[in-house]
Amino acid sequence: MALFYSPDILSTLKLDEEESNHAIKVLRMKAGDSLQIVDGKGGYYEARISDPNHKRCGVEIVESFSEFEKRPYHLHIAIAPTKNIERLEWFVEKATEIGIDEITPIICEHSERKIVKKDRLDKIAVSAMKQSKKAYLPVVNEPVSMLSFVSKCKETQKFIAHCMSDSERTDLSSSYKPGSDVVVLIGPEGDFSPAELKESLQYGFEPVLMGQSRLRTETAGVVAVHTVVLLNDMAK
Repeated sequence: MALFYSPDILSTLKLDEEESNHAIKVLRMKAGDSLQIVDGKGGYYEARISDPNHKRCGVEIVESFSEFEKRPYHLHIAIAPTKNIERLEWFVEKATEIGIDEITPIICEHSERKIVKKDRLDKIAVSAMKQSKKAYLPVVNEPVSMLSFVSKCKETQKFIAHCMSDSERTDLSSSYKPGSDVVVLIGPEGDFSPAELKESLQYGFEPVLMGQSRLRTETAGVVAVHTVVLLNDMAK
C-alpha cells in the first residue's frame, strides 16, 4: 500500500500538491482507495481517498496511531559536510532508513565544504522516511561551527569519533549505554584538528572509534547510527 507524507493531515485532511499528484496522476488512485499517511511526528494513519483531486487530494482517516514505533532514546549525529555533497546526501538517506532523530552539519577547521542546502537534505529525509515506512522525520539542522556545537550539547552521552592514533579511544559499541540519548561527532575527511578534539573533551565528549578500519565521513556516520540502533534493539 502506498505511503504518503503530510505534516498537517489531521487539521487539513488533504495531501499537498506533490503528494496529491503522485496519488491521483501517477498511481491513478480513486475515491475509496486506501492509503497510509505519516506526519513525520509519530502519527501513522490508515485513510481513504474522499476527493481525488490531483492538486489537493481529500482523505478521511479510518484509523490513527500516535508515537508509532517511537524509540526510547534520541540519536543525534553531528557530521562534517563532505566535499562531494552526494556523499552527505547518501548518509542522510541511509541514516533515516536505519533510524535517526537529528542530524546537524558541523563546520570544522579542516572542512572542505561549508555550504549545505538544508531543503535538499530535508527532501531526501522525507523520501527515505516513506521508503522505510517510518513515522518520524529526523530533524535536519542548519550548519553550525563545530566549536559552537560542542558547547551546547545536552545529550546524556557525547562521543567524538576521530582518527588520531596517539589519543586513547574506546569502541563506540562498548561505550554507548542502550536507552541513553546520544550525540556522535563525525569529522571531515581531514579529521578534527587537535584543538577541536581538546575543546570537545573539555565539554565532556568521549573519544571513540568504530572498528579498526579508517572510514570515510559518510560511512562512519552510518556505522555510528547502525551501532546505536543495533545495541538498543539487542537490549530489548
